[in-house]
Amino acid sequence: MSPPLQTLLRRTTKTLGRVAKVAGERLAKAADADVMLQRSMAALIETAARRYPLDPGAQWRPGEPLKLLFAGYSGTRNTGADVRVEEMIRQFRHLFGDDHLDLSILTIDPALTRGYFKTVKQLELPEIFPRFMFDAVHQQHGVIACEGSMFKSKFANALSTLMVGGLGLAAAEHKLAVGYGGEAGKMDRSLEGLVRKYCADAYIIARNDASVAQLNALGVAAEAGTDTAWTFSPAPDAVGRRLLMEAGWDGAQPVLALCPINPFWWPVKPDLRMGVERAVLGMHKDAHYKSVYFHKAGAAVEARQDAYLSAIAEGTRRFLRDRSAFVVLVGMEMLDRRACEALNAKLGGGRPLFVSDEHDMFALVSVIRQASALVSSRYHAIVTTMPGLVPSAGITMDERIRNLMADRDQPELALEVDDPLLAEHLEATLARLFDDPGGVSAGIQASVVRNLGVMGRMGQLLVEYVRARHPAFPIRAGLGLAGSPWDHLPQLPPHVARLVHGPEGQL
Repeated sequence: MSPPLQTLLRRTTKTLGRVAKVAGERLAKAADADVMLQRSMAALIETAARRYPLDPGAQWRPGEPLKLLFAGYSGTRNTGADVRVEEMIRQFRHLFGDDHLDLSILTIDPALTRGYFKTVKQLELPEIFPRFMFDAVHQQHGVIACEGSMFKSKFANALSTLMVGGLGLAAAEHKLAVGYGGEAGKMDRSLEGLVRKYCADAYIIARNDASVAQLNALGVAAEAGTDTAWTFSPAPDAVGRRLLMEAGWDGAQPVLALCPINPFWWPVKPDLRMGVERAVLGMHKDAHYKSVYFHKAGAAVEARQDAYLSAIAEGTRRFLRDRSAFVVLVGMEMLDRRACEALNAKLGGGRPLFVSDEHDMFALVSVIRQASALVSSRYHAIVTTMPGLVPSAGITMDERIRNLMADRDQPELALEVDDPLLAEHLEATLARLFDDPGGVSAGIQASVVRNLGVMGRMGQLLVEYVRARHPAFPIRAGLGLAGSPWDHLPQLPPHVARLVHGPEGQL
C-alpha cells in the first residue's frame, strides 16, 4: 500500500472513530436503553389493561386445556436455568395432567433448547420483546415467570423487565400470573418501580425468605419456596463416566471438578456508544453480549478476574502437591468457556473442558455427578450434584451460594471471589472435601430432603392458586394444602427417592 493511501486510511479511521464516539454519546444522552425498554413494557401493560374490557383475549373455559407460557432465560445453554425449568414443567405436568395443559416456553435460540422441555411448544423470543409479549400473553391463560434471578439488577435489567412484563400483562388481563422459585435482590430504582406497580396482582413463590421480605415491602404477594432443580434426572452415570474416560480419566482416580465464571463482568448493561463503535469499527468484541448490551469491561475487571483465577489455580496446585486427582474444568453456561480456558492455562494446560456449548444439560450434569469433589462459582452446579451427594463448596459472587451453604449448615464452604486469601482457603476447603466426604455429604443429604419437602409445598400452593381462580379446573383429589407435600413432586429419580426414604428424611 502506498504511503499516501496509508495516510488516507489512517485519517479515515480516525474520522470514523470520532463520528462513532459523538453519535454514541448523543444517543446515550438521549435515552438509557434499559429505561426505554421498561417504559415500553409499562406502556404495553397499560394498553393491555385498557384493551381487556373490549378484547379479553384467551380466557380459560371448562373443558379446555389450560394454556400457560413459561417466561425465562432458556436458549443460552445456561445449564442451571434449563434444569430448573425442566423440573418445573415436570412438576406442573404431574399436578395438572398433560390432557389438561397446553404449555409454551420462551427460548432465545430454539437450536440450543432442541430436545428439552417435552410436550412444550418453544417460542423464539426476539431481542426487542415488549410487543411480542403483548401479543403472546393475549393468547394464553396465564404466565409462569421461571427465571431464578427474577427481580435483580445484578445480571441484566432487561431480563427482569421480561419477567415483570409477562406477569404484568397477565395480571392486566385477569389471567394467572405466577413467579415460581425466583429471587428478588438489589434492583435499580426504575426496575424496582416497575415491580412495585405491575407485580402487585401477581403471585410469587420465591426461592428464599429474603426475597419474600423484599417483595412484600414492595407490595407484592410472595411466599417462601426453593429452587426447582432438586428432582432433575441427568443422563445415566455411564454417560458421564464415558465422557470422562474419553477425556483421559482412568476410571479410578478421584475426579475434582472446578466450575469457574467471570464474576466481575456483570451486570450486562446497554451502551449505545459502544454499540455504534462496535458496528462501525468492530470494537468491544470481548465485552459484547447481545444487541447494544455489553458486559462490564476494562483493566480493573480484567485484573480482578485474573486474581480470582490465579487464586483458584494456586489453591488447586497446593492441594495437588501431595494428592492425586483428575481435574476437569466445567462451564455450566456457554459464557464460561473463556474462564475455563484461562484457568486451564494457569493450571499448566491439558485439563479436560466440559462446557455447555458442547454438552447438553443431561450429559453435563452426569459428568459432574461423577466427581469426588466439586468447587463451583455456579449455583446450579452445586444444586444438581447435591442429590448425588457429591461433596461440594462454592466460590461466590452473591448471596445464592452463601444461602445454600447456610441451608446445609456448612457456611464455611462458601468462599468469596474477591477474598485476598482465596488460595489458602481453597486449599483447606479441598482438603475438607476429600478428607471428610461423609460429613459433608450428611449435610448435603439433609438439605436435599428438606428442599424437596419445600418444593412439594410449592406445588400445594400452586394448586390452591389455580383452584381459587378456576374452581371448575379438574384437579385430582388429594392435591392442595389438605394433602401431603410429597404427593406434589414429580416422579423422583431412584437415587433421590432413596435419600428421601433414608434415615435423614422419612416421608
